[in-house]
Amino acid sequence: MIVAHCLDGLPDEACGMLAGPMVAGEPTGEVSAVYPCRNADASARTYTVEPRDLLKAMRDADARGDELVGVWHSHTHTDAYPSPTDVRQAVDPAWLYVLVSLRHGEPALRAYRIRDAAIVEVAVSVA
Repeated sequence: MIVAHCLDGLPDEACGMLAGPMVAGEPTGEVSAVYPCRNADASARTYTVEPRDLLKAMRDADARGDELVGVWHSHTHTDAYPSPTDVRQAVDPAWLYVLVSLRHGEPALRAYRIRDAAIVEVAVSVA
């Protein structure tokens, strides 16, 4: 669903939210719900999650007993690695930041934690 939403968003960046369980303020790594959102920037170089979509995702996650645990967005012209803008805009050090690169023919998905401007890649597995 994430990659499909990113492809559907072309030529602009696409974005969305991730929900799942948290333990002691940290995501367990499990993603129980995916929320495709609109890119309020309508830009191929930047994204902002549409506030109404963010609120809807927050309410649904809460109703499920989960929390928002991350965000994803596509990079239309660069690799799946956080840009300096991504690092500056990383709003929650506990969150997972998923990037989908559409730079080459085949989409590439990678995930990171961004804490105090330090970028650490985390493994992604699909169950």
